[in-house]
Amino acid sequence: MSADTREQAPARTASLHRMVTPEHTCPYGLKSLDLLKRAGYAVEDHHLRSRAETDAFKAEHQVETTPQTFIDGRRIGGYDDLRRFLGKPVAEPGAVSYRPVAVLFALTALMALAASWTVSGQPFTLQAAEWFIAFSMVVLALLKLQDVESFSTMFLNYDLLARRWVPYGTIYPYAEALAGLLMIAGALTWISVPVALFIGTVGAVSVFKAVYIDRRELKCACVGGSSRVPLGFVSLTENLMMVAMALWMAGGALGLLPQPAHGM
Repeated sequence: MSADTREQAPARTASLHRMVTPEHTCPYGLKSLDLLKRAGYAVEDHHLRSRAETDAFKAEHQVETTPQTFIDGRRIGGYDDLRRFLGKPVAEPGAVSYRPVAVLFALTALMALAASWTVSGQPFTLQAAEWFIAFSMVVLALLKLQDVESFSTMFLNYDLLARRWVPYGTIYPYAEALAGLLMIAGALTWISVPVALFIGTVGAVSVFKAVYIDRRELKCACVGGSSRVPLGFVSLTENLMMVAMALWMAGGALGLLPQPAHGM
């Protein structure tokens, strides 16, 4: 087929029915519209302009949700169904994913490099390595504190101390944030070191027992109570980083290890 023939070929057409009212524009309808356009479809965009009109449409087509996409007279379905039809990945309910922690550690590493560049003019410094761990601790604590009740409930599944003393599940993210902030500032080492060493050691032992001894398949509470990250290497790494950072700073405070100067 020549280029001219391809250019003259009619565009594929899809019919999209989505809810658009003065009070609500369905976000999945917008995402479906964008997905269809990017896939090369000319879209017949039908707006369902009231709740009654939406309910009537669902009853007519015997569907429970909108938006709904039709291609060549065939109902494709909702947004996830459309993604599958177009060969794009769809996150299955309950499926595990390491993406949240991969993104988190990548961003905290870049933050540490940026901060090091600002302070010393060099991105790859000893202080950048310290900041990477401390920034990660603070961000991880922030994610836990978005819903500390949900976090503490998931935490009880495996943390040995929290299972013996339930309030520890609520205290943990605050302690992690405090230790991380003090490590970033290079201040009050006599507080940050024992706190990080304690929570990191208890956490590492708890994760190791749950995963590698008891062989339990659990979700990790490391990035919050709604996490789909499997408990295992990631959570163990988080705790071991805290332990390593605490020992490093303790060695520096005792003059046994070199420590970078903080500040400009």
